[in-house]
Formats: sequence, C-alpha cells, structure tokens
Amino acid sequence: MERRYNKQAKLHVKKGDMVQVIAGDDKGKKGRVLQVFAATNRALVEGINIVSRHTKPNAQNQQGGIIKKEASVNISNLMLVDKTGNASRIGRKLNDAGKLVRFSKKSGEIID
Repeated sequence: MERRYNKQAKLHVKKGDMVQVIAGDDKGKKGRVLQVFAATNRALVEGINIVSRHTKPNAQNQQGGIIKKEASVNISNLMLVDKTGNASRIGRKLNDAGKLVRFSKKSGEIID
C-alpha cells in the first residue's frame, strides 16, 4: 500500500513581504504580498499582474463593467526585498533562541 503525504514545502515568501518580480511582463516591479496560495505555489502581489475582468452588475458593484484587479503570480518569479531595498535570495538558520529564521543571503540580515 502506498502512502501519500500532503506536506507542503516551506516557501520563501510570506504575506506582507516586499517582493520584486524577476520574470514576466512585470519584471523589475516591486510590491507587497497580499496572499499566498501554498497548494499551487502562487502569490497575489499588490500592483503586479493586473488583469481586466468583465463583471455583471451585482450588490457589491452596482455599475458592472470592466474591473482591473491583480492575478496570482508563480512564487518562482518572485524574489524577496530586504530592508536595504535590494532583492536577495533567502536562507534559513537558527537564531540565538533556537528558532528557525529567514535571512538575506546578500546582506546577511535576519528578515522578520
């Protein structure tokens, strides 16, 4: 009998992180992560990957029409921006308290 585990890998971005897009139409743009979809390895980033949605009038939107909103981006196309404002790769290490924390590989500083 084969066992299947539904264990997710740790992702390098979290909700609220500042990220930079490294591939695609919005390459070079920066934005804040609004939501992370771990099951599909995608994230919703503020101001990135804007798409037009045609909507019918409803209770929330009386007018209807074309609405611009963010679509999700693959996490592999995002790079975390540290406090210095530079995009950097992310590593993990134990801090003094023995807790696993993320750190910037470029500057070496710990990311909250």
